[in-house]
Amino acid sequence: MKRDAGVRKLILLRHGQTEWNANDRMQGQIDTDLTELGRRQAKEAARELVSHNAIAIISSDLKRAYDTAVALADHTTLDVVRDPRLRETHLGDWEGLTHLEVDAGYPGARLEWRMNADYTPPNGESKLEVGARSLPVVQELFAERQDWPGGTIILVAHGGLIAALTAALLDLPPQSWPALGGLANTSWVQLSSHGPSIDRPGWRLDVWNAAAKVAPDVL
Repeated sequence: MKRDAGVRKLILLRHGQTEWNANDRMQGQIDTDLTELGRRQAKEAARELVSHNAIAIISSDLKRAYDTAVALADHTTLDVVRDPRLRETHLGDWEGLTHLEVDAGYPGARLEWRMNADYTPPNGESKLEVGARSLPVVQELFAERQDWPGGTIILVAHGGLIAALTAALLDLPPQSWPALGGLANTSWVQLSSHGPSIDRPGWRLDVWNAAAKVAPDVL
């Protein structure tokens, strides 16, 4: 028997570049498109990840994530399943603003948002709320996919959501959530579940920000 026969592998892939990424503009749940560079990044990530022999690909329903997921699915026999619970953090009044505009209009708020998982942008949602809405996606897969042990499931989503979901899976205390920094476009996170049950999943963080250099928009 393979050493990892009973291990559930989970890969969380961030979408490719958008114009808004390139211009340091806060996207949140605004539905932006990939740039040509973003589409190339998606194809490159797909070539790297196809060797993991995924049994399912599930994506945020926002175009930048879904199009990235389709580039991956094109190398497999799988269809992409959309799930709106994998959408990026709702940034409320900050959506559409550049980083500089947020800093000018809300001095010190963006730093507080980075450092405090409970901080909520005006009319938006906190990182803790993002983790709470996305965690059931994985819990449901754990319960329903009897073929997952020994296999890999890939979720294609967004940097903020991936960090929040990872922290929630690892059951980190809120004060430790900022330890998980930003992700570059089409970089990924890998976790593995070694536990005996959905109540004791035993998640481990294997890889963070893989196969990508840290991009300026995540510093």
